[in-house]
Amino acid sequence: MRIGLLGTGPWAEGAHAPALSEHTELDFAGVWGRRPDAAKELAGRFGTRAYDDVDALFADVDAVAVALPPGVQAELAVRAARAGCHLLLDKPLAPTVGQGRAVVDAVREAGVASVVFFTTRFQAVTEAWITEQAAVEGWFTARAEWLGAVFTTDSPFGASPWRREKGALWDVGPHALSVLLPVLGDVRRVAAAAHGPADTVHLVLEHTGGASSTLTLSLTAPPAAAGAAVELRGEAGATLLPRSPEGAVPALIRAADALLEAAHTGRPHPCDAAFGLRVTEILARAESLLGDERD
Repeated sequence: MRIGLLGTGPWAEGAHAPALSEHTELDFAGVWGRRPDAAKELAGRFGTRAYDDVDALFADVDAVAVALPPGVQAELAVRAARAGCHLLLDKPLAPTVGQGRAVVDAVREAGVASVVFFTTRFQAVTEAWITEQAAVEGWFTARAEWLGAVFTTDSPFGASPWRREKGALWDVGPHALSVLLPVLGDVRRVAAAAHGPADTVHLVLEHTGGASSTLTLSLTAPPAAAGAAVELRGEAGATLLPRSPEGAVPALIRAADALLEAAHTGRPHPCDAAFGLRVTEILARAESLLGDERD
């Protein structure tokens, strides 16, 4: 499968481009970016072609991987799907429900495959844990803490305008939801949402499986406090999400595997655009409640 990359920033450079170039069943055919000079530099490093015209890239490939801000991603994902390209997308799918729904509609109408990359869902150890816990009955409650130090260190993602605008809710909230939803069921109600320090937010969710969960999300945690944890408690006792020894590149290679399988079989992957839209709907509802709290 010939695949192109949309994006030239730190995530494209450090994760997507290495994963696409290392994948044995993908032909990394080209790079397009909003900064042509950066696209040429990145393409040169990975031995592929830089495109000035994104539609020309769509015409030359079977699929695209997207490493762009969510608003830009949503717009280009619609265009790529309509051009017949399978989609390897990033989280969050889109910054609004309407934009996310447009992606889902375009995917369905074009008959292309889609996978949204939620890192934890594609790391071998954590993926196995999620699958195992989803088969267990009687979960009572869960807590998820996703605490980043993006804004309190020299992280290359700290200058990202969309992260500055949207904060932890939209950046790391999708990671937490991607773990909780397959285990506890869909979110029936966002029962509460409250602000913490800086961009920190706290959510209380009610799930269709009968359990509740609490989420603490931040990009401004002190570096010594940063990290992610998920704990489930129920009739079977308590269990913690294990730490994965893998970084983003092996996980992205598995996400590409999932896209290839979905494209070949026609069977949607659990982390497809429709799942990405559901995550967007939950985040949008929480954002609305947070706005009401400030009013």
